[in-house]
Amino acid sequence: MNLANKLTVIRIFLIPIFLVFVAVKGIPYGKEIATCVFIIAALTDKLDGYIARSRNQITRFGKFMDPLADKLLVTAALISLVEFQIIPTWIAMVIIAREFAVTGLRSLAAAEGVVIAASWWGKIKTVVQIIAIILALVNLTYTNHNFLIIAKASMILAVIITILSGIDYFIKNKDVIRTDK
Repeated sequence: MNLANKLTVIRIFLIPIFLVFVAVKGIPYGKEIATCVFIIAALTDKLDGYIARSRNQITRFGKFMDPLADKLLVTAALISLVEFQIIPTWIAMVIIAREFAVTGLRSLAAAEGVVIAASWWGKIKTVVQIIAIILALVNLTYTNHNFLIIAKASMILAVIITILSGIDYFIKNKDVIRTDK
């Protein structure tokens, strides 16, 4: 297993660690540790992609597990934020639904031998989502009305870009879902 794939696996193992620290009450500095774990996990996404491309070590394992790890991390964080009433359920559902929809589109394309690469909108979506989640996680510990407004506004921006990104994928790949095939 190459280094990029090891980083993907580490990201997956960090998810339950994040969940323990964010969810279990009474752990000293639990929310702060959870936020740090989330940031580290998010950084491994950027790093594993860079390593895989720069060393020409792109594998089928990485193509499958890397996006799955990203979706699991973001979903775990969003559900946690809903639980703590930092974000409304609809925000989490819109983001998660888009992920399912694009994953389904990619699966259909793969069945036809077509690879749908990450788009510019998809990359922007990921960055904005990660920043919004980090701001919301920080708000768990350092509750401040003004900061909460910023965190919620960034989450709304993440939803808008998430929707635009999903629309972009479906428009650019409409041939994959044509019903007359």
